[in-house]
Amino acid sequence: MNYSQFLNMMPEAFLVLWLVVVFVADFCLMKDEQKTRKLGLITMGALICQTCLLFGCQEPQTAFGGIYVTSQMVNVMKIILTAGTLIVVIMSHTWLETNKKLSGEFFMLVLSTLLGMYMMMSSGSFLMFFLGLEMASVPMACMVAFDKNRKNSAEGAAKYILVATFSSGVMLFGISFIYAATGSLYFDNVTAALTESPLTIMGLVFFFSGLGFKISLVPFHFWTADTYQGAPTPVTGYLSVVSKGAAALTLCIILTKVFGSMVDVWNPMLWIVIVLSITVANLFAIRQSELKRFMAFSSISQAGYIMLAVIGADPQAGATALTFYVLVYVAANMAVFTVISAVEHNGGSTQMSAYNGLYQTNPKLALLMTLALFSLAGIPPFAGMFSKFFVFLAAVRGHEIAPFWPYFVVLIALVNTVISLYYYLLIVKAMYITKEDSPLPTFTMDGTTKLSLALCTAGICLLGIVSCVYEWIAAAAL
Repeated sequence: MNYSQFLNMMPEAFLVLWLVVVFVADFCLMKDEQKTRKLGLITMGALICQTCLLFGCQEPQTAFGGIYVTSQMVNVMKIILTAGTLIVVIMSHTWLETNKKLSGEFFMLVLSTLLGMYMMMSSGSFLMFFLGLEMASVPMACMVAFDKNRKNSAEGAAKYILVATFSSGVMLFGISFIYAATGSLYFDNVTAALTESPLTIMGLVFFFSGLGFKISLVPFHFWTADTYQGAPTPVTGYLSVVSKGAAALTLCIILTKVFGSMVDVWNPMLWIVIVLSITVANLFAIRQSELKRFMAFSSISQAGYIMLAVIGADPQAGATALTFYVLVYVAANMAVFTVISAVEHNGGSTQMSAYNGLYQTNPKLALLMTLALFSLAGIPPFAGMFSKFFVFLAAVRGHEIAPFWPYFVVLIALVNTVISLYYYLLIVKAMYITKEDSPLPTFTMDGTTKLSLALCTAGICLLGIVSCVYEWIAAAAL
């Protein structure tokens, strides 16, 4: 084996190195009163260095006979997910102060999950893809169960593990069909040998079903609400944006490049799943009174919007719109979860009633929450409006000859945007209009929470008007 090929995997190799550094630092700081703060600074430094490294690694690379393949678009998504992970690490500081003994384990699990997502997105083979997916899923299950003494946390982790195990089995079943039909697990070889036979169609359906569980698409979404409610709030934020973005881009790459010749098979499948995901999630979100369950159904709906970018006939425009949507979604969703974490830590709860009259006592926090919700709903001039516009445009691009079904799917998505505005405004109504005799008392946020909110708010307000960001993503897709 030529070990010098590891140099072509610099982002992954450095992330492994940072994992070792955090492990050693955790051991050395075992009795330090400032352990959480110091480990947090080390992890934040690691993620910042990782982002800088990824900016320098823009050239496509391959390693180990093509089992590892990366591209500019994959590196852009790695940068976005690393930035999202950085926000999670920042916002988790306050929560980890109550779990100082476990802070080292939390940071190592976060980096391990990110490493799995790196490997999954850079896979050139179904084998590497599956290993990367499991590398991301197993540490994530540990993070969901982090508050193991809470009933909801244990229940949410159990459901996540059971569903993850089942979905992995379904996916492996599909991959075995694809291997039987083509004789290879390498993406390039599968593409060359692929024919539209019953065996490959069954393999595609099972593979898509397995990954649909990971992205929380309807009807594979049943675990999402319980897991989001049971997990610690920073973990819920991480689960809702970072892991979803990695899985969505990987599915987009595999469908368009590996199964591109079978577009007539998987496009109708996507149309149905997208319509169901957006519609069912929106209807269920209206009925929620617990905010983390509410955001779970919101994330299912957002997953449907993300997958809209894949049904277009222009893969480059689709990948660009998908990546930009994930970037904006990271900023808006992490802002919401930072506010939820701050309220929860300062005597509130995750019930929507806890936000009644929040504007009276904490007007700045209510304003930032409103900006984030408006961005998620797609209200101009916030970045969420531009991200939705780009996925709608990508969905219908190239379908001018046979326009009905793609345009019909986009029409349903537009109608559901109005429904989503209604249920996002329920929270705004609670904060600004609903009268409360004893609203949540005024509290002061710590520096890490303020930093997290500042980064997210900057993304919400600037990503839609700073055009160079979209152009950078579009250039990477060429």
